[in-house]
Order: sequence, then C-alpha cells, then structure tokens
Amino acid sequence: MFNRALDRLEEGLVASFMAAATLVIFLAVLHRYSLGVSWLWPYTRAISFTWAQELCIYLFIWMAKFGAAYGVRTGIHVGVDVLVRKLPARKQRFFVQFSLAAGAFFTFVVANLGIRFVLFVHDAGQVSPDLEMPMWIVYLAVPLGSSLMCYRFLQVLVQYRRTGALPSHSYGAVE
Repeated sequence: MFNRALDRLEEGLVASFMAAATLVIFLAVLHRYSLGVSWLWPYTRAISFTWAQELCIYLFIWMAKFGAAYGVRTGIHVGVDVLVRKLPARKQRFFVQFSLAAGAFFTFVVANLGIRFVLFVHDAGQVSPDLEMPMWIVYLAVPLGSSLMCYRFLQVLVQYRRTGALPSHSYGAVE
C-alpha cells in the first residue's frame, strides 16, 4: 500500500515537473515570437518571461532527481553489467547485491550531505536571481531525491534477494 502510493507520487511528480517545464518553455517561446508581430506588441510588451529559463532549470533538476529513483525502481537506470553477466551465477549474484548495496550507500551519503547543504543555504538566506525564491527549496531536491533513490536501491536489493530477479524494462511493452 505504501509502495503503491509512493510509486504514484513519484510518477506524478516526474510527469508534473516535465509538463510544467514544457509549458513554461512553450509560453516563453510563444511570447518571444509574438513580440515581433506589430498588432500583438501593445498586449505582449508588458509581459516578462525573464524568469522562465531559471524556473525550467529548477524543474528539470527536480525531475532528474526523482526520475533517477524511478529508473532504479523500474530497471531503466544506467548500469554497466557487461562483465557481470559473463560471470558464473554465484559470483554474478554477489556482484549484483554488492552493486545495489553500494548504490544505496552512495545515495544515503549524498542525501545526508544534501541535508547539511540545504540547512547551510537556509541559514545563509540565499535567494535565486530571477524568481527570488529561497535557494534551499531548489537544493531540497538533492536530499529528497537521493533519499528516495536510496530507498529504491534497498527495495530492489530485497526483491533480488527474495526472487533472484532484477526489475527489467521491456522496450516493446506498452502499459
């Protein structure tokens, strides 16, 4: 039940960040090209999209952090397993488990360092140049996304130990 809700939240966040960034970019481009149209000039000159690029960068950062966790859960995250697949089954199982545990450890460390950094930026009171939003909100993507990714590595590790199967993504399958 918890995992299903977390799955939907993760997918919803990634899709929402991607949709919002796409919409902002579309509106900014539409606005830029409308400035050259003489009959639209009086209506569009008062609108400013100077903040659009900054917002899109932040949305893509958040999308990437949560998208990486989604990738671990579904088996589409980048992994180099060419040599591991050539090993005997027993050694292969060891290296897969070691890789998953190392991924969990690494993302745990990044999440903890991210928390420390977010607290530092919060105390410094830094704000973004165009949106003038607190930068700790932007940097919060690091500990949140890394924590979720750590959880996903552990989730895949437990599943692998139980079933011996890793999540895989069939390129021809359509949900």
